[in-house]
Formats: sequence, structure tokens, C-alpha cells
Amino acid sequence: MIRSIEGDLDGAGLHVGVAVATWNRSVTDRLLDGAVTRLEALGAEVTVVRVPGALELPVAALGLADAGCDAVVAIGAIVRGDTDHYEIVVRESTAGIARVALDTGIPVTNAILAVNEFAHAVERAVEGPSNKGYEAAEAAISTAVAMRGLDAG
Repeated sequence: MIRSIEGDLDGAGLHVGVAVATWNRSVTDRLLDGAVTRLEALGAEVTVVRVPGALELPVAALGLADAGCDAVVAIGAIVRGDTDHYEIVVRESTAGIARVALDTGIPVTNAILAVNEFAHAVERAVEGPSNKGYEAAEAAISTAVAMRGLDAG
């Protein structure tokens, strides 16, 4: 017998945290708007924590998970520059949020943009379903619902 569990987009009763970097705020605010708009439309309660940059996102995600959130969305925008700093920030921020998810068992979805040019970040932060914050919000809800399905059976 095969037991199949798949999440859906019913966020009723879920509390989702959003950790958002203020660095490149003109982009991250748009990603945040996309995430919050979608989370509220799906019926989730939302808590937002703002931190300075992408490297601070893992500790904010951990704080939200520890505070009882059912899922967390991490939002940032990292634009390639002329130094190795880009690679370090991308690698460490994404590894950090993955570690939070694995250590806590709370889904942490990734809306940390890593782009070569600022215009690429703006393209991914447009209003609507192609907004990466919107997409990460849906992934957070769906994964949290799936994890609840594991608990139910």
C-alpha cells in the first residue's frame, strides 16, 4: 500500500513568518508585497521580521520558527558585484535557511534572489503570480500542509 501526501494551498489555521532583508529594499519590498498578498489570500496569519541583509535571514527564520510559525518565507536580493562577496552571501544565506528548515522541521522557502544585474531582480519582483515572493508563499503553504499530513497519519 502506498500512502501519498501532497500539500494544497489552504492556509487556514497556518501562521507563516516572513524574514525580509532591507538591503535592496526597492526589490525586497515588492517581493514582500507579493508574499504577504498571497499568504493573506490563502488564509494564513502572517508575521514579518525585517533584518539588514541576506546574511541575517537565517537567524530571523530561526526566530520565526522558534516563535511557532508553521512555515517561513525568506526574502532577499543579492546582486553580483566585482568581488567574491556575492558568492559568499548567496552561499551562506541559502545554506543558513536550509539549515534552519532541517534543524527545526519547519519549511523555510527561498525567495532570496541571486542575480547578475539589478534589472533581473526587478523582473522577478513584478506584481502577480510570477513574483518570487508570491511563489515562495505558495510553496510555504503547500509544504506546511503536507507536513501536517504526515502528522495526521
